[in-house]
Amino acid sequence: MTLAFDTFDSPIGPLTVAADDAAIRHILFPRNRHDARGRELWRHDPGQPLLQAARAQLLQYLHGERTAFELPLQPQGTPFQLRVWQALAAIPFGQTWSYVQLARHIGQPTASRAVGAANGRNPLPLVLPCHRVIGSGGALTGFGGGVETKAFLLNLESGLETGKNQLFGNT
Repeated sequence: MTLAFDTFDSPIGPLTVAADDAAIRHILFPRNRHDARGRELWRHDPGQPLLQAARAQLLQYLHGERTAFELPLQPQGTPFQLRVWQALAAIPFGQTWSYVQLARHIGQPTASRAVGAANGRNPLPLVLPCHRVIGSGGALTGFGGGVETKAFLLNLESGLETGKNQLFGNT
C-alpha cells in the first residue's frame, strides 16, 4: 500500500507522518529504533488532509497548546501489540505509568518485558503516548525519539498539567 507522507520541523526535531486516505499510520522521529516498512513506496504529499491535520495537532501539542489528539489512527501490529498500543491511549495527559502498570492494565501482570517490547515498536508515538511509560523506579527508560526527547515531552506535559511551563521557567 502506498502511503502519503510529510516531514516538518518541530521543537523535537523533524517529524515524518504517513497516512492513507482513512487514517494516520506512522509518526517517525529523525532516528527510529524500528523504521517503517515500505517507506520507499511512500509519496510526498503535504497537502493530504489527514497529514495537514496531524501536522497542526502535533505542533499544537509540542507548543503546549493541545493536550489530546483528534486523529483517526490505524497502527499495524500483532494482536498483543495492538492491545498495548490501545492501552497507551488510556494513560492520562501529564501522568506516567510503569511497564508493570501497563501490563496489569491489559490483564497480563507478568508481561512487563513483552509490554516494553511492544511499547518500543509503537508506530504512532506522541499520539499513542509511549513516552508516558517509565521504569518502575521512575527511570526514563529507552524511547524511540531519544531519552532527551522523552524528558522534554514529560516536562512539557508536567508543566501544562500544573499550570507551569518548566521548559521555559515560566510560572
